[in-house]
Amino acid sequence: MGAEIEMDESEVLAAFRETKGLLEGHFELRSGLHSDRYFQCAMLLQWPAITARLCGALAARLRAAGVAGGVSVISPAMGGLFVGHELARALDARSIFAEKQDNRLVLRRGFRVAPGERFVVAEDVITRGGRVQETIEIVRGNGGAVAAIAVLVDRSGGAAQFDAPVFSLLRMVPATWTPAECPLCRRGLPLEHPGS
Repeated sequence: MGAEIEMDESEVLAAFRETKGLLEGHFELRSGLHSDRYFQCAMLLQWPAITARLCGALAARLRAAGVAGGVSVISPAMGGLFVGHELARALDARSIFAEKQDNRLVLRRGFRVAPGERFVVAEDVITRGGRVQETIEIVRGNGGAVAAIAVLVDRSGGAAQFDAPVFSLLRMVPATWTPAECPLCRRGLPLEHPGS
């Protein structure tokens, strides 16, 4: 089992800034919305010691809530892959992932969900929560149960709703706009696509 680690939001934000995991500019998010800030978690996740510390803190929150015992971890690839793996390591649990095939998430590579198996769905960042919801549906569609959702950053502002508890290290809601409403577009700022 991983060590109990507590981190407050200012420490988590400092880790993102130190690693250049929080960018400022004009970005198109995976959801299609535009924003003046972008969480590029890959920049943070390239540092295993920092990733382990953050996921250890997330594991501590799951343990404190009583949802960490006897769970497996599943994450949507690509962004959630490293979070899921490190979270599972901190929980001494199994880690699997779902990946895109024909534009939808599926289990591949021989991964299975046992009937009644309890999972924590792990992701790096949620905005609308679509990939997390797809992953929840995979677990339930295979007879498993979702005990919790664990994310590094919840930037949904409450828009991402699930029927399982959500645990996050950082809640931050950067401004977002549809492309038609984006003031950064109107100012002619170049649009960046830093995601996958």
